Order: sequence, then structure tokens, then C-alpha cells
Amino acid sequence: MIRLRSLATLLLALSSASALAAAPDPVSLSGEPYEMVRRLQEVQDGIAKGDSAAQNGHLVLVRQVGEKFLAADPAVWGNPQNGQAVVVYLLSGGAPQLVRKLPRDKLKVDERLFNAALAYVEGRQDEARELLKDVKPRAVPSSMSGHIALVQGALLANSDVPAAIERLDEARLLLPGTLVEEAALRREILLVEQAEDFDKFEFLTESYVRHYRNSIYAGDFWQRFSSALTRSSLALDEHRFARVAAMLERLDRASRLKLYVVIARSALIRGRLAVVRLAGEQALSLSADGSPDRERAHLFRGAARALGDDYDGGVAELRAVDRAKVGERDVALLNAGLQLALDIRKPTTGSSSVLAADKPPPTPARLDLARSATLLARAQKQLSELELLTRDRRP
Repeated sequence: MIRLRSLATLLLALSSASALAAAPDPVSLSGEPYEMVRRLQEVQDGIAKGDSAAQNGHLVLVRQVGEKFLAADPAVWGNPQNGQAVVVYLLSGGAPQLVRKLPRDKLKVDERLFNAALAYVEGRQDEARELLKDVKPRAVPSSMSGHIALVQGALLANSDVPAAIERLDEARLLLPGTLVEEAALRREILLVEQAEDFDKFEFLTESYVRHYRNSIYAGDFWQRFSSALTRSSLALDEHRFARVAAMLERLDRASRLKLYVVIARSALIRGRLAVVRLAGEQALSLSADGSPDRERAHLFRGAARALGDDYDGGVAELRAVDRAKVGERDVALLNAGLQLALDIRKPTTGSSSVLAADKPPPTPARLDLARSATLLARAQKQLSELELLTRDRRP
């Protein structure tokens, strides 16, 4: 068995000649069709774990397996393992146009699974979903079970999130250490975000980092992670912020900075001042002096201070923000933050007897904060409206 040599990742897109040189010699793909598919899966699993095998070489291997299928003696398809291998081949990136040329009358495989696999890879999602709706992954032959569970998870993601999560869990358990598990982790992290399940979100992230941090698809995972973290309330609980920060340590500095800025902005819009301050301080520690992100970090931290327990320091920090650097979107938030701080600090109206009481009144800031649930609710509404108005504008 020839071991694939290091060439490059998919993004490097080597020439066809180089790719052919990297792929296994077709002669080495001998044996039964199920053995060829097993070889293909080994290469894919290696890529998921960061093996240096080239993606271009892998694509050539997929084509070679399909061609071997076409050249095979029709008698081999009487073996159920080979029929099942065709389904796995399709769900592993195989070409449906090649599979359609196989002698269907000789394939010993569940026709429902075969047709579902074809429908899925050809983009007929509704048909595939209907064919698989009553299929239990653990009830099908083990060679196909994990792949079927993964497909079901993908097909159910938009219509039944709990069921999709259940299927992706099965896919991970049925084929641990494989590209199927890697793909299930990438898909599932967005679904648990929708379910607001922080513990599972954290678990999936740790699992991916532990086993697949070098995968060729790791970039896609972190994009999904970032999207899930910032569009939900997962990162907006101050009591779990330390856990969020620990997960973000897995990312490079620039990515962490970007995420902390987004978290701080989202937290400010939702009135989570403790998280605004924590995220703003993290952004300050990661940003360069004089950079736009440094100014944004000051904006968010200053707003949290001014609307919280450090009025004077927060207002001073807000007023020192360089408006030219934060961009129009955040200038609107800066203006709103300053105005809200000034509104909160306005002198309260009351009788002179209150001011002459034995006990000194609370400071105006604390007095208003204590009785200003309506004001803060209005402030949050104003910030949300500003966010909607400027959402599509970029600094």
C-alpha cells in the first residue's frame, strides 16, 4: 500500500500532473470494491487529522476508485459488502455520474439507502430526507451507519434541530477518529448554539481541538465556532466568561481580538455591562496602540464603566475615543453611550426635605441607577435601534 507524500493543501491547487504523481497508482487499487473504498476512507481520515496527504491527490483517488468500479467484473456486485461500499463511496465525495453507470440490477444493497445517497449528493434534499426519515442508523450495516447518520443530521438541521443533534451525536459515536466524526463536530456546533447549550458547545469545541485541530477543514470549524458564539447569547453570561476566554485561547491573536470586539458590541446592545467590560479589557490587551480596535475597546470599556460603577472614569474614557478611527457604526454607539451616561447623571428633582435628611442621599449616579429600570430599558432599545441602522455599514 503506497503512502501518500506531502504536496500541499487544497488551497494551493497544484497542477494536474503533480496531483497525479501524488495519488496512488491505479494498479495499487486492487481487490474488492469495498477494499478500495476502505483505502479511500483511510486517506480521508488522515486528512482530517492533519496528514500531509494532498487534497488534490485525494480527489484523483476518488476518481480512480470510480473508474475501478466501472471496470469491475459485474459478478463482484453480488457481494453485499461491495453494494454497501457504493453508498459509502457516494457519501465520501464519489461521482454520481459514475455510479449511475453501474449495473443496478446486480447491486446487493438496500435500494432506499442507495437512492437516498444519490439524491443527497445530487442536491435533491427533500427526496433524500423523505427516503431516510424512518431509517435508524444503528439498524443499517455498520459500514454505512455513520455516514447515514451524518447525512440525516445535515438534512434535519433546518427543520428539526434536536433530531439533527441526535443524529450527529450518533455519527460521532459510530465512527470516532474519522472524517465523519470531524464533519459531525463542525456541523453540530452551530446547532447547539441554536439550542443555547453552552456545556455542549464547550464540549464539542474541546473535542475538535483535541482530535482535529490540524484538519484541513479546521478553518471552517473556527468560522462556525465564531458565528455561533457571537450571534447567540452563549458568550453574554459574565459567570461563564472565563470559560469562553479559555476556548478563545485556541485561536490566533487577530481572531481573538475580532471576537472580543464583537462580543463587547453584542453585550452592550443587550445591556450586559459586566461582559462588555470583560470583553473590552480583553480587546485592549490584544490590540495595538492607536489602532481602530484599540479605540473600539476603549469605547466598550468606557461605556461599561460609565453606565456601571465608575461614572467619571468611564465618561472620560468615552470622550477620549478617537472618533475618526472607530467608524460610523461605532460612532453611533459612542454617541448613544455618552448621552445615556449624561442622562443617568442628571440631577434628580425632589423636595428640599429630602436633601436635608439626616442620612446623606446617594450620589446622583447611584440614585438614578437604582430607580432607572425604565431609563435603562429605553437605553437598551435605543442602542438596539442604532445597531439595526448601522448593521450593514463597516468602519
